Amino acid sequence: MVGVCSHGVVAAAMPAMEVGVKAAAGGSRGGSARVAPLQSAFLGNAVAVQNRHSKSCAFAKRAGVAAAAAASRDGGSISQRGPEETVEVFFYSGSAVGQSPAGGRRVKWEIGSVAGAEKEAAASSSEDLPFASWSNLGFNGGKRKDLKKILVLGAGPIVIGQACEFDYSGTQACKALKEEGYEVILINSNPATIMTDPETADRTYITPMTPELVEKVLEKERPDAILPTMGGQTALNLACALAESGVLAKYNVELIGAKLDAIQKAEDRELFKRAMDKIGVKSAPSGIAHTLEECYEIAAKIGEFPLIIRPAFTLGGTGGGIAYNKEEFEQICKAGLSASINSQVLVEKSLLGWKEYELEVMRDLADNVVIICSIENIDAMGVHTGDSITVAPAQTLTDKEYQRLRDYSVAIIREIGVECGGSNVQFAVNPKDGEVMIIEMNPRVSRSSALASKATGFPIAKMAAKLSVGYTLDQIPNDITRKTPASFEPSIDYVVTKIPRFAFEKFPGSQPILTTQMKSVGEAMAMGRTFQESFQKAMRSLETGHSGWGCEKVKELEWDWDKVKYNLRTPNPDRMYSLYAAMKRGMTQAEAFDLTFIDPWFLSQLGELLECENFLESVKLTDLGKDDLYEVKRRGFSDKQIAYATKTTELEVRAHRLAQGVKPAYKRVDTCAAEFEANTPYLYSSYDTECESAPTNRKKVLILGGGPNRIGQGIEFDYCCCHAAFSLADAGFETIMMNSNPETVSTDYDTSDRLYFEPLTAEDVCNVIDLERPDGIIIQFGGQTPLKLAVPIQTYLDKFQPDAASGEGKVKIWGTTPDSIDAAEDRKRFDAILSELGIKSPSGGIAKSEDDALAIAARVGYPVVVRPSYVLGGRAMEIVYNDEKLKTYLETAVEVDPERPVLVDKYLIDATEIDVDSLTDAEGAVVIGGIMEHIEQAGVHSGDSACTLPAQNIGSEALEKIRDYTTKLARRLGVVGLMNCQYAIMPSGEVYIIEANPRASRTVPFVSKAIGHPLAKYAALVMSGMTLRDLNFTKEVIPRHVSVKEAVLPFDKFQGCDVLLGPEMRSTGEVMGIDFHFDKAFAKAQIAANQRLPLTGTVFISMNDMMKDKVVPIAKGFQDLGFKILSTDGTAAFLAKSGVQVEKVLKLHEGRPHAADLLANGDIQLMIITSSGDALDQIDGRQLRRMALAYKVPIITTIAGAVANLQAIAGLKESPVEMMALQDFFVKDVVAAGAN
Repeated sequence: MVGVCSHGVVAAAMPAMEVGVKAAAGGSRGGSARVAPLQSAFLGNAVAVQNRHSKSCAFAKRAGVAAAAAASRDGGSISQRGPEETVEVFFYSGSAVGQSPAGGRRVKWEIGSVAGAEKEAAASSSEDLPFASWSNLGFNGGKRKDLKKILVLGAGPIVIGQACEFDYSGTQACKALKEEGYEVILINSNPATIMTDPETADRTYITPMTPELVEKVLEKERPDAILPTMGGQTALNLACALAESGVLAKYNVELIGAKLDAIQKAEDRELFKRAMDKIGVKSAPSGIAHTLEECYEIAAKIGEFPLIIRPAFTLGGTGGGIAYNKEEFEQICKAGLSASINSQVLVEKSLLGWKEYELEVMRDLADNVVIICSIENIDAMGVHTGDSITVAPAQTLTDKEYQRLRDYSVAIIREIGVECGGSNVQFAVNPKDGEVMIIEMNPRVSRSSALASKATGFPIAKMAAKLSVGYTLDQIPNDITRKTPASFEPSIDYVVTKIPRFAFEKFPGSQPILTTQMKSVGEAMAMGRTFQESFQKAMRSLETGHSGWGCEKVKELEWDWDKVKYNLRTPNPDRMYSLYAAMKRGMTQAEAFDLTFIDPWFLSQLGELLECENFLESVKLTDLGKDDLYEVKRRGFSDKQIAYATKTTELEVRAHRLAQGVKPAYKRVDTCAAEFEANTPYLYSSYDTECESAPTNRKKVLILGGGPNRIGQGIEFDYCCCHAAFSLADAGFETIMMNSNPETVSTDYDTSDRLYFEPLTAEDVCNVIDLERPDGIIIQFGGQTPLKLAVPIQTYLDKFQPDAASGEGKVKIWGTTPDSIDAAEDRKRFDAILSELGIKSPSGGIAKSEDDALAIAARVGYPVVVRPSYVLGGRAMEIVYNDEKLKTYLETAVEVDPERPVLVDKYLIDATEIDVDSLTDAEGAVVIGGIMEHIEQAGVHSGDSACTLPAQNIGSEALEKIRDYTTKLARRLGVVGLMNCQYAIMPSGEVYIIEANPRASRTVPFVSKAIGHPLAKYAALVMSGMTLRDLNFTKEVIPRHVSVKEAVLPFDKFQGCDVLLGPEMRSTGEVMGIDFHFDKAFAKAQIAANQRLPLTGTVFISMNDMMKDKVVPIAKGFQDLGFKILSTDGTAAFLAKSGVQVEKVLKLHEGRPHAADLLANGDIQLMIITSSGDALDQIDGRQLRRMALAYKVPIITTIAGAVANLQAIAGLKESPVEMMALQDFFVKDVVAAGAN
């Protein structure tokens, strides 16, 4: 069965038939993907078109129609029909784009007579020959009727290398399977996901993703099949473990999407290498090792450093890296062998400097294969693709090179045996001679799949889910065109750029160097008609303080030349700014290439941006005419950049631009390069002439998303944006989403009615407001990103007073006003409100200088918490204990001046922290959503602390005071929608407010799942004018079950940083445990967060002097459970004196054998270790915590955490955990406020 569309391949085969005709190699559809370089910085406009150079067909290994060679050469099209219809092969000349060639010669082929078909085709007349039907081929396409119940495995918590793209893919898969009438069971431990909403799947298990606990779900639910390809590496490894242990056979469960042998072949480095050798695809000289000795043997054979170490079955290059010497080699090999679930690493020769490409491939059960998207990494080999700036479609490949990568990709997906679904294939290409080598393939939906889906409008996860249950590509319709099937490869007539975002500043001591191990925490994507436009839009989408590339003051301009060169030679998060500084200071493109290995074409594009900047700096703003402005804007320059270059303001540039009639047009993502009309308004801006937006006059609302993920602002905020879109659409509003994050559900084209994939800046948002004129704008769901835009948007609305397109009044910001937001953020105003309401807060003050800060600290007494005002995620927040530490903080962490004041507050020792989410309507009715008690003490950032709902250890008097304070504050601030407050309760019962944020918080998804009420949906409806009474949500819900949220931390990715919790947030994700008892709920959360709680063995305890008395009952508790207690000198003496049987062990600096030796030998099962004041002890503690992390020994660094873990272990020893679906917890399970 062959189907070829004019956009590219359906490489196809007919199973059960041996035709014996050699696969034909197709030709080109029109040359290279390379975007022609612009002639000057002021003329021309490059447009990229993907798959104009796609091969017209490629064939299966078992069958093929030689006629396709002629089809390919002459521009042929072979269209697929239904099971009982014939298949026609069309021939037509020329390179016109179209699936129905007018006037082309038409031939019908009979499969049985294809010998010499290529020769026949050239002379054939229009004969009506019978074509074999699907049934004759031994394959019946279509939905499987033998499956009734399917289990989808999620990805678990957000970690580096596996982020919210798997919520996107899992949600799509659940929706697609439910559409087909299957009962869907979902397992995922992450509550901050749309996929774990109770309506997404029929049965939802928010539970740890371990083979033992998943087996319990299989036993209970008895699904027919498991879909493991939507949950990243977590799901694949879990599926392998269940299959290899015989669990799947025991319950008669089938793997769909990818079989066990395909997963093993792709993920096992040895099997993959053998498979590549078999089909003649080269890989770098390498060897497979299972021990350190084998690693050294392979290194000796290869003979030179640097060497790349790649562990098997791992995520985001975890445990791998680049070794430049023997010491690094041993360290990385040990980490890699430990990280790999089968203790296997690939040691390979370095291909540093080679170009890296990825192809997204899909295959169905009939062996049809399509290439969805090509992706090119701007950074050369040596940087993990997740940390590299990438561009789609590939820009610098010749047609011949591209065809070779296509052929390899098709051959690889077949050889590996991915029968139905998507895969990601990564290649290295030598820029000197074009030699190609395979790097790896992922037999699942991946991070790149999400990027490719958003880049092309082709929903890979949805299609993969449909393919997994028996559909073929030609049977699945394209949602966007509604006229073409999924067998039509996407063509794109724009350029997409993705840039990663990093958080090295959160991990002091870690080196900001990029290697083969992924370290980015998020990414931004942008689209434009040219590479320059999409690159600049992506740079400003990152929200790191840059308005694009250039036309701004960057610190690198002041660096000495050697430092700039080092930054170019060494891949790092800021290398693009170093490149700007170097080129601005006169570095040639040839010199830049020698240092960075970035392709000369990209360097020439950047060089043209510099020429454009020089031009802007040479003219006055008023000298820029309409053509000049269009040309500059087509290159992606923001108004802010133009203002910097012309020494004016952003508002002046905007006014001048609009006066000249220069405004953006909005183009539709249509999957087919404008060949068919797009029915889905998925839009991006470009300074083009024709606008395709076609806004309506309906009542509508614009929801601003959160931009790229970062620590402190992640998937939780995207969750709220999606809920707002769902509820407002149900209420009859047209919903418009604006965001720049390709990983998220919010940027799925069917989450909202209209999607603008744009940077979240004042300029870009105001452009959309001008075009759409919505009734309302919602800014309180996307975290700090839209909140920072509140004042500029309000200023713009006040000045221009735009009318809503619906004709019902003016455009307004909905919900809490920007002024109220400022009242909560501005320390002086907030303190005045607290004083008025009689609410206590920790004593402190605002410091505008170092002297101010020292004076405040002297007045309130150390320790103090210091932080800049207006922060999210505790950025640059610290607890300091003396003047010296305070001075160091002010010199290194922040710049303190009158414009950027620093807050200095008394640190409340031994306080318990409380988080409260509340909801307020326009009538002033306030309902508490949830009161959460933090497990870790106040001083640990709320995002990094475990918490429980309902609170377990807080007295009723304190709880009532918290309810009262929250209600008063919400009314006084004029909140409409959500508000989050944080309180500290002292041992005396005194309640202090720490802060209030009149917006959605990161706990909203957790609270919603815990109480069974969608708070973000309610908040959106309240902002639209409904009351809480209308929503029948009028009093606090206190569930009978206990929910625990635990943070997931990425310390393993950042060598050199200490494994300690503090006031600066470091967690990337969260998990949830639910049970009717706290100990079991907490245990589930710990297991889900990858803390392997031991039930027997040895507990190592090392405490600083302030905490020794508090650890005694903990040590006694573990002793009562049968654990052996081990401690260093001081702690051991204190425990022994307190009646604990304890064994003493040496500190690291005291001699051997010491605590680290016992860790390495596996003699310690749990560590409770805090920081110490003594310098040597601090070094020891830091090293022990890092070692425990490396050996996967659970580490507890707070007393409260130790108490909770003790309870959890005691509970697990008493009885195993039980599995319950989320839906089951809400069967008559909630009682009113005030219940016990």
